Amino acid sequence: MPDINTEETQVENPQARLRKHLIQPEALQLIPEPLARKHAAIPLEISGNVLHVAMVNPSDIIALEALATRSQMHIVPLKASAAEIQEALDFNYQSYEEIEKQISSISLDTAETGPQVKLDTVTDAPVAKALALIIDEAVKARASDIHLQPQEDKVLVRYRIDGTLHNMISLPLMTASPLISRIKVLANMNIADHHRPQDGQFSVRTKGGQSIDIRVGTVATVHGEMAALRLLDKSRAVMSLSDLGFQSESLAKFEEMLKIPYGMILVSGPTGAGKTTTLYASVNCLDCVGRNIITIEDPVEYRFKDINQIQVNPRAGLTFASGLRSILRLDPDVILVGEIRDAETARIAVQSALTGHLVLSSIHANDAVGVVFRLLDLGIEPFLVASALIGAIAQRMVRRICPNCTQFTEVNMVEQKSYQKETGDERQEFLYGSGCSSCSYTGYYGRTGLFEILQISDEIRAMLLSGTTASKLRHQAIKEGMVPLGKDGMLKVKDYITTPVEVLRNAYSVD
Repeated sequence: MPDINTEETQVENPQARLRKHLIQPEALQLIPEPLARKHAAIPLEISGNVLHVAMVNPSDIIALEALATRSQMHIVPLKASAAEIQEALDFNYQSYEEIEKQISSISLDTAETGPQVKLDTVTDAPVAKALALIIDEAVKARASDIHLQPQEDKVLVRYRIDGTLHNMISLPLMTASPLISRIKVLANMNIADHHRPQDGQFSVRTKGGQSIDIRVGTVATVHGEMAALRLLDKSRAVMSLSDLGFQSESLAKFEEMLKIPYGMILVSGPTGAGKTTTLYASVNCLDCVGRNIITIEDPVEYRFKDINQIQVNPRAGLTFASGLRSILRLDPDVILVGEIRDAETARIAVQSALTGHLVLSSIHANDAVGVVFRLLDLGIEPFLVASALIGAIAQRMVRRICPNCTQFTEVNMVEQKSYQKETGDERQEFLYGSGCSSCSYTGYYGRTGLFEILQISDEIRAMLLSGTTASKLRHQAIKEGMVPLGKDGMLKVKDYITTPVEVLRNAYSVD
């Protein structure tokens, strides 16, 4: 029988382990749920041949022997309260045992067929039910994406929750082909092509009655095909600008910019920063009845009433540039371009803004001032930028503190000094989430935006025409009232919305 170490480890506080870290899926699979509940214990992680287990009673020899016999590993118990064990059991086991039950029902014949998975195999009940359960659990966990990633000896299922990836469960490697093939069938993709990247889309209705659109991408890796599923909850599609996280002054400035009948407003930020959400919210606050609003997107993520939406289709010759040219012949008032990626699209967008249209789009730049110089890099003349651009927004997403497990925590000197630099206040303790079942033990629940708004004034236009530098332009913008991303983030820390470490992790700092 494996050894039992009844001395509690001092490596880590068990409460911190339960609350601040997701439990290793591999550890969870060693102990079945009935046995874990019987002995009020939950496996935490595997270290070599040692299994760390949180228990209400670490001195219970009978329980330790049962866990050691089942796992065939050395047991190192950690003390935890009954309430924390119960929370962890309810959250971590959820429906994973049911997923494993369905996975175990997949016949070995499926694994032996390798890449040549038959259609009747991938549409049978176990594969379909397993995938449905994975999607349901992702929706319950508030995940925005599901990743199915084949490894050397397993398939790793990961959820992106509030912008951060978490390992949720490991499945046998033989399940990779039928699961990926099932996804391809639903998304109308080529089930026989395992080498070229593919993308598609399908819709599901969860057990809770939510209607979810799922955008799928697959690609071949050295261990087999991986898939990424983007979950688009239709109920969250319509957001107002006030829901995004603008400070009151910034919101008033942005709404003032949107009232200008023609010109260009650009939103910048990295992938996943919420640019599309901001653009949709901007369009939703405009008059859709008295104005002809046309969008061209890649892809069209959400569909809106009274707005004409066009999907980019390169195979049919419909790109952002060609689509934008076509839109100009359709008498638009407002044009939303999903992204300005190249010089041709940028030039047509600028010309559209100069000829009496309000153009909204996204562009990749590090900050709001960087948007101006990105247009210049794409070959747009300074006088055209100065004439067409109404303003630019840089944004990031940060996680919000979970309201159900908040507590004041003393932080390191870097966080203290960063906060003091932006706000002028001296503080040692900040509000953090300790972690609970509501926030998946992360301490965060939901996200909000950080915004940096550059409004093109007469002074900034004159500087552009005279050939200024980015640092001088930024200095002038701040002088005129632009709040930098870092400061906007720390003001949200001051309002107990997020934490200093979130702002430091996400906000691009420019001196």
